[in-house]
Amino acid sequence: MRWDQLAENPTRARDAALFGADAVTTRTFDTPEFRGVTFHEIRAKSIVNRVPGASRMPFEWTVNPYRGCTHACVYCFARKTHSYLDLDTGLGFDSQIVVKVNAPELLRRHLASPRWHGDHIAMGTNVDCYQRAEGRYGLMPGIISALRDHANPFSILTKGTLILRDLDLLRRASEVTEVGISVSVGFTDHELWRTVEPGTPAPERRLDVVRTLTDHGIGCGVLMAPVIPFLSDNPAQLRATVRAIAASGATSVTPLVLHLRPGAREWFMAWLERNHPHLVRRYERLYAEGAYAPKWYQRRVTGQVHELAQEYGMGPTRAGLPRRIPAPEPEAPELRAEPTVTQLTLL
Repeated sequence: MRWDQLAENPTRARDAALFGADAVTTRTFDTPEFRGVTFHEIRAKSIVNRVPGASRMPFEWTVNPYRGCTHACVYCFARKTHSYLDLDTGLGFDSQIVVKVNAPELLRRHLASPRWHGDHIAMGTNVDCYQRAEGRYGLMPGIISALRDHANPFSILTKGTLILRDLDLLRRASEVTEVGISVSVGFTDHELWRTVEPGTPAPERRLDVVRTLTDHGIGCGVLMAPVIPFLSDNPAQLRATVRAIAASGATSVTPLVLHLRPGAREWFMAWLERNHPHLVRRYERLYAEGAYAPKWYQRRVTGQVHELAQEYGMGPTRAGLPRRIPAPEPEAPELRAEPTVTQLTLL
């Protein structure tokens, strides 16, 4: 396995890129939630990643404390990244989890650098930072605390209910900087959920997260992703999903049609062959031009979801106002006869 590009202190030998006990600690835990999962603990050399310029993502910087994901979503586009470490992109992606155990301290050091200008940092955009491993390793509280202490804007996308553990931290962070939270719920069909997202909390549990965050004053949008062609895209299914999202109190809903990049495509198509063989030819035609469904199809789904969102009272969102770390309160001044001038701090 190739770890050298991740290691904090890589050696220069040619075979240093292979798995080595000096760089990585491998652990297994004999508990029901982690049975069959192997964790590779590594002290990473960096944690803030620049998004490639050709990416369609609307942000430039990400933090990913984990590689691999026990959510085991058959469509996950991040599967390809496991091949960079000579790890399997199928079952290996679901069960061989890389843990960057020094992520919080690395991030704090990066944010303190004079070369860092406080740009927005997105999390959960590669693999879920609130997957089950986070319950054991607890990296996110340190990461959120570092972002809060530097008033650095950030966003989190998750399918995990564990984010509620960090509710108080998120509230405190939102007092000093812009915090965006989104929960991913592509559909509410239970039979589809059990087969396509076997390691995730049920859709209604994720919508409970949205409801709880909203009830505590943290606006939460829903990424309705993926909308899976021929399996979750008929009008009745779209209506049921949007209705449930609206009932959760979500601030917005953003549909995203399934895309099948290399690595994910092969794994998804094998799943489709086993579970819905009659759809294989239709998928081959729909995705004949590449990883993305045709624009006409994407526009149709997006239009339907936006109409339903309007029907159920979810309007467009407004970007939050930028905030700053509040200045420390001055000591009480001595009483004087002349008037005093108070300077307001913009929050």
